[in-house]
Amino acid sequence: MRNNALTIMLICFFLVLTFNFTYFNIKTFKTIDTSNNPTEITTIKDAVELFPYKECSSSARSMCLIEQNSGRILYGKNINEKVAMASTTKIFTALTVLENCQDINKKIAIDDRAVGIEGTSMYLRKGESLTIKELLYGMMLPSGNDSATALAYYVGGDIPKFCEMMQKTAQNAGAKNSSFKNPHGLDEDGHYTTAYDLSIVTAKALQNKDFKEIVSTKNIVVSGNDEVENRYLKNKNKLLLNDFEGITGVKTGFTDNAGRCFVSSASRENLDVVCTVLNCGPMFEECSYFMEKAFDEFKNYELLPAYNIVDTVPVTKGKESLVKIYSRKNFVFPLTTEEFLKIDYEYEKPEFLKAPIKKEQIIGTVKIYLDNQLLFKDELITTDEVKSNSIFESIKNIFNKW
Repeated sequence: MRNNALTIMLICFFLVLTFNFTYFNIKTFKTIDTSNNPTEITTIKDAVELFPYKECSSSARSMCLIEQNSGRILYGKNINEKVAMASTTKIFTALTVLENCQDINKKIAIDDRAVGIEGTSMYLRKGESLTIKELLYGMMLPSGNDSATALAYYVGGDIPKFCEMMQKTAQNAGAKNSSFKNPHGLDEDGHYTTAYDLSIVTAKALQNKDFKEIVSTKNIVVSGNDEVENRYLKNKNKLLLNDFEGITGVKTGFTDNAGRCFVSSASRENLDVVCTVLNCGPMFEECSYFMEKAFDEFKNYELLPAYNIVDTVPVTKGKESLVKIYSRKNFVFPLTTEEFLKIDYEYEKPEFLKAPIKKEQIIGTVKIYLDNQLLFKDELITTDEVKSNSIFESIKNIFNKW
């Protein structure tokens, strides 16, 4: 009798499996047709590339202002033109050093080849030793070409190798139109960047707390040498020295070929911006104007909070009659008030779900549009498991318990 009961239970079990497998393969939910969307939007970076920046009038040969966190271009002029960059090169240099040095408080010996480099200097001497952080201050505040060279020799071993590392740093940040021949920015064939590249690399660098601390410092005292007890370093950033509201950095530059160059950054309320002007006579005035304009016209809006419960979906043949659905990702994007009023949401989800339902089962999508252009997309998933109350599920549960 026991064997007969076991045989019956096994037959029921395989019937359940067969039914579930067949059902799983033939059931249909509302399908999502993305054939009309040439670009799949799942990240902020994807969204940024879809929106043209505002062409602006500027005395700069090229300029670019972006929002730091999203990377959205708010204003620009010739943003991808390859031009000389002077000492704004040192932004790439600093980020390369910081990404390749675990302890910036480590004291290092100054390579003799870094002494006496032409141009601006922190006046390094043969035989002395400074910390990596002190050299970074010497490079970013008074724009020491000697300190940039000393760091390049320490991190890369030689200048060509370090320039290869700078190239990798730039590419990892998304900068595709930059090329480096030295770590300091003195004019050299094949040494160039774009206003856009400089802006996005600066935005990434500002995520590094040490970089942010250094470029926002007005002045500092660091180690001296055999001639002076201490070095007094002063930042060349006039917006920082003049306390432009919310200023956080970053770097000036000048050569005869590059002209006056400046990368600035500032934060107000929930908006963080980076503004780059290359070959621009009134560089401080231009950056000040465009950053004020950005703060006046744009605001960061949280269009979708993380782990946002969107709705409930009715469940048939389940032990629960409803299941909650949510989206995982947070989406914040800089918009004008006019743009924000044009934001539209579309939720694609089935009218009902049939149990059994798995926890975190993908059942649809949420899409955010601006002016009918897809801005962002995320999956809709279930919050909980819902078991089936069908006889087949009951038989399976009995068998499992048995």
